Amino acid sequence: MSITKITLQPKDDAPLIPREIYSQFAEHLGRCIYEGVWVGEDSPIPNTRGIRNDVVTALKNIKVPVIRWPGGCFADEYHWMDGIGPREERPSMYNSHWGGVVENNHFGTHEFLDLCEQVGAEPYVCGNVGSGTVKEMSDWVEYMTSPAQSPMANLRRKNGREEPWKLTYFGVGNESWGCGGNMRPEFYADLYRQYNTFVRTYGPNKITRFACGANVADYNWTTVLMDRAHTHMDGLSLHNYTILNQKWPPSGSATEFGTQEYYSILRAAINTERLVERHSAIMDIKDPGKRINLVVDEWGTWYPVEPGTNPGFLYQQNTVRDALVASVHLDGFHRHCERVRMTNIAQMINVLQAMILTKGEQIIMTPTYWVFEMYVPHQDAKRIHLQLETGEADTGIPAVSATASQKDGKITVSASNLDIAQPQTIEISGLPTSAKVVRARILAGPTVQSHNTFDEPETVQPVAFDVTASEGRISLELPPASIVSIELAG
Repeated sequence: MSITKITLQPKDDAPLIPREIYSQFAEHLGRCIYEGVWVGEDSPIPNTRGIRNDVVTALKNIKVPVIRWPGGCFADEYHWMDGIGPREERPSMYNSHWGGVVENNHFGTHEFLDLCEQVGAEPYVCGNVGSGTVKEMSDWVEYMTSPAQSPMANLRRKNGREEPWKLTYFGVGNESWGCGGNMRPEFYADLYRQYNTFVRTYGPNKITRFACGANVADYNWTTVLMDRAHTHMDGLSLHNYTILNQKWPPSGSATEFGTQEYYSILRAAINTERLVERHSAIMDIKDPGKRINLVVDEWGTWYPVEPGTNPGFLYQQNTVRDALVASVHLDGFHRHCERVRMTNIAQMINVLQAMILTKGEQIIMTPTYWVFEMYVPHQDAKRIHLQLETGEADTGIPAVSATASQKDGKITVSASNLDIAQPQTIEISGLPTSAKVVRARILAGPTVQSHNTFDEPETVQPVAFDVTASEGRISLELPPASIVSIELAG
């Protein structure tokens, strides 16, 4: 059995881990919005103004801080005026990116911002640069945020919302290097500066503006954007999906895989931190004070869809392996939280590495959901530096990934055994001598392929873990492919 040593080394000037690292992404894709979030006011599924009550409760339970909407690729073909006013009068649209379905636009601006208010999340709206206009984007911002007696604000009032919403984050385009317009970085940088000028501030509302950043390892894109537009942005996005063998298109299976495929996916997940480091280093040249956020607003596993489902709906199952992918990402984002101040896993419901799966009135929480739930204490907590001494589970893969933080007099230590076969003896030191365990839970499954289904929804979920602290130390045995989170006080 291997031994891993985790030594806590608190620092007074340590940064806070922004709660926004735990944000979500909800695109008009497959059954994420329709059936996942929106069922309509006349649905027999319990809802509030058409939004599923069970989904809202589940999202509140993991304290979702931000929801990004309406895309994704969908954002650059979405025309917001089609999604306001009486629903029966809204024109339908053809979703050319995702499945070729026709949408009735019943879920639009009012419904999305209602969802955010019900969940207690801040809105992150992604504007249409690819097929939209500067005026269209400017009017949308005015519609949502202006308190004045202005044309767009009065149209909002006519549609039932007197007071403006608080719009916290706005993205100027999405994947402009690809589905958002196939642009060169030089062209997009100038276009961003133009569009961003008209994302105006109305009243007390302050919008944090994000520019479209790079795809995976396109460091030239980051260089050009930082050279040409860094003074005009509050954040720069980065998209990176965890794919078998780090090779597009996605291959393998979400649930049927062996040891080699397991480690390949984890290796790809670990590579996200390397990408963050290199893009951050480029940003440091123009922004050494780290004013600009690196926003990883699309990340997560991507496999071929579940057999028998629409290929354009990107519906996949979610196993213990995906839970470990999530913990590895979150641990890495914590280590770089001076620059990485928001991330949005893709996606929230029924798409890719989802938190939640629905089927009619049924709902299940995925293993990834439970990682987010176990990590809630890290939100807005002061990061504790770790000295981690661990072996390798496989080439390039540490046996253990870990993170720790402190908030409201409590310390939380989370650790993941990435080894598919071998348990780990973990020795944690550097705790206050008076620290006592107040809660400890472990997430695992009968196998790494284990997942929750509508027939067996509780196969993978956290259970209590027996561990004690003595004189500032903890020793525990962590089973293969499992995640433990320990909360201490005193």
